[in-house]
Amino acid sequence: MAVNRIRIGKDKGELVQSLVDFNGGVGPFQTYADVITFAATLGAKYNKRIPLNIISKEPAPISLEIFVSRGYDAVIKLLAITETNDPHILSLYDTEAENQRIQIFEEYANGGLEQLQEELKGIVDYSEHLLLLLNLERFPNNTTEEEFDLTRFL
Repeated sequence: MAVNRIRIGKDKGELVQSLVDFNGGVGPFQTYADVITFAATLGAKYNKRIPLNIISKEPAPISLEIFVSRGYDAVIKLLAITETNDPHILSLYDTEAENQRIQIFEEYANGGLEQLQEELKGIVDYSEHLLLLLNLERFPNNTTEEEFDLTRFL
């Protein structure tokens, strides 16, 4: 049985590389698998599922075993079951189900990477900006600001 790999779109390869803290880079993520998983969850949040066209050679497709070893297989399965509403997609013995899970994950990651490209356009420090985005999600600004009333000074 061949080892499945998670592929990255060629148009997103440079972004993925810039988000990893590797070879002198200063990205906020340690591995490509971390970036792809974050992007897939972001794609799911914004309901952006975009099919891959041309596959990136650098970074090369990532072995599914890396995602499993980091505990990201749960994210892959959650996205698949949420998308299909079919419990059969979680089958460990059906290679077609596994291929479908991977395709769903790749497409959500591609959508999330597209969202990140838009969010990070013109940004120098990706780490700081991503932290700000995460803080906005964690602590939404629910307080309504009142207008400044000048009449109290009359």
